[in-house]
Amino acid sequence: MALSTTRGTSSSSFTQRCIYDVFLSFRGEDTRNGFTSHLNGILRHNGINTFMDDELPRGEKISAELLEAIESSKISMIVFSRNYASSTWCLDELVKILECKNNGQVVLPVFYKVDPSDVRNQQEKFGEALAKHEKIFKDNKEKVQRWRAALNEASHISGWHYKNDYPQFRFIEEILEEILSAKLNRTQVFVVKYPVGIDSRIEEISRILDIKSNNVRMLVIHGLPGIGKTTIAKAIFNLIAYRFEGSSFLEDVRENSKTNDDVLQLQNALYYEILRAGKLKVHGRAQRSNVIMEKLRNKKILLILDDVDKLEQVENLLGSCNWFASGSRIIITTREKKLLSPLREDCHLFYYEVKELDECESCELFCQHALKRNKPTEDYSKLVHQFIGYAKGLPLVLKIIGADLYDKNLQCWKSALDKYKRIPNSDIQKVLKISYDGLDQIQQEIFLDIAYFFKGFYKNLVVDILQSSNFHDLYYDIEKLIDKSLIVITKDDKLLMHDLIQQMGLEIARQESKVSKKYRRLLCYEDAPEVLNEDTGLDEIRGITLSLPHPRKMQLSLGKMKSLKYLTIRNVICEDLKYLPNGLRLLDWNEFPLSSLPSTYEPTKLVALNMQSSHIELDEHFEISEIRDP
Repeated sequence: MALSTTRGTSSSSFTQRCIYDVFLSFRGEDTRNGFTSHLNGILRHNGINTFMDDELPRGEKISAELLEAIESSKISMIVFSRNYASSTWCLDELVKILECKNNGQVVLPVFYKVDPSDVRNQQEKFGEALAKHEKIFKDNKEKVQRWRAALNEASHISGWHYKNDYPQFRFIEEILEEILSAKLNRTQVFVVKYPVGIDSRIEEISRILDIKSNNVRMLVIHGLPGIGKTTIAKAIFNLIAYRFEGSSFLEDVRENSKTNDDVLQLQNALYYEILRAGKLKVHGRAQRSNVIMEKLRNKKILLILDDVDKLEQVENLLGSCNWFASGSRIIITTREKKLLSPLREDCHLFYYEVKELDECESCELFCQHALKRNKPTEDYSKLVHQFIGYAKGLPLVLKIIGADLYDKNLQCWKSALDKYKRIPNSDIQKVLKISYDGLDQIQQEIFLDIAYFFKGFYKNLVVDILQSSNFHDLYYDIEKLIDKSLIVITKDDKLLMHDLIQQMGLEIARQESKVSKKYRRLLCYEDAPEVLNEDTGLDEIRGITLSLPHPRKMQLSLGKMKSLKYLTIRNVICEDLKYLPNGLRLLDWNEFPLSSLPSTYEPTKLVALNMQSSHIELDEHFEISEIRDP
């Protein structure tokens, strides 16, 4: 049987609030006193809590009690028999079951003496039944179409096909074995209240995992902080854990690996969850890893390590990573894609980058949290789309801001939007800043420079400018920022970052300036007059991006800025410019006030120039790189 998912639109989540292990959907007159009765008896005899609707009264519409029973079951088993489709009750059950499947419920079909293709294409008895329904429900064609679509979808789910030439008892034993495996390993982890956009991403991941194949696969789920890596990993775990002989979801590995005791607890959790055994009775990380390997090497397991930021954390739990039994799957979520590259030699390593939510998904998720509905009301519509534009597809941001705005009036929403644009939310900032905190000092400086001055520039040009200031090859450091999803490189080799990642960088630099009382980078034009008109502290400034909304006269004391390396000016009228710092690497000044560079300026360190003026004279031996497209 293969992992199968269907893209859904429901925002309810399949959680562990389950009353029944198995819900049995069947056509009573076909199998109640035969196959389904025998199946139900054997399942119950082996401790499987089943729901079999043999006591509920039948009516024209499926009862609320029956709908609740389907929702409250871990597994739904559909017994397709000759006359299954003749029952509108059964067809309504089927539609509801597939809705629950989209939210994580396991669905297992049994094709009892019918060919799956007859179900899929509505042929033979299934075709006859649907034709009759179309006559009866001629005023409700959509209902019959839903039944047809449900039959087609269910027929594609991997299940069992029973024929007369096979012993029925042995057939039921095979089903029992599958159900017991599902029950023992169906440990559920809570995903999210509103799992918007998860289904399509699960579909993509399921194709990569390909649990039908018998090799060992390790999948690295990576992407921006707050993008939903953990949420998706939890949903995958809930969906497929039952297919393995043992499973474990270890959350917050980064946070829970800081001390030896932390690592021991993780190792014990892994050991217990998969083997249902006691604590490890050996000392030392390596020795415990060896015991785990020896105990688990013959088991087909599913293991998810969430939020890993060091290779050592994986090695503490998995050792050499080449010991897994055939068919095992290991999923690791991380902010740093290439962190696990050294493991490529030990197993089949695959990657999946989680992308931002699209506009429709963002709208639904935000509205669920902020308005408790899928779509905005007319009076809130404009503001909803402004908040969506601010969040730029990050589920974490949509969730936090939406929850913060719940039950607030329009005036409060407008005020909050203005504040978010100026001051980042502390909860959002805390999550985004984890990636920054994992950088060394040089990488942090590079990140802040990019956030302030180089977003949208060509990568090679940025590297040239930064290397001219740091005296060493920065290729590794730039790649580190890319791996941590702090910056991205476009197809045309431009360097970009998510708006909220940039806002995080700006806020970090502002807070540092408040503490030190010195500005190293200037971007916010409201701060510029106060700082630039001072006589002290100017020698600390590393870069300025000064873009005013309207032309304005200003006095720039650039001659005092001995450390200034990057200068971008827009809409500033400077009538008395006498000096430019000789250390400039970037000079980007539209409407430059002079016809030539100041005579005192020596552009020997200049790497990039972008100016609009009548004529700029430079040393004939000096080459200047273009900043933007010609």
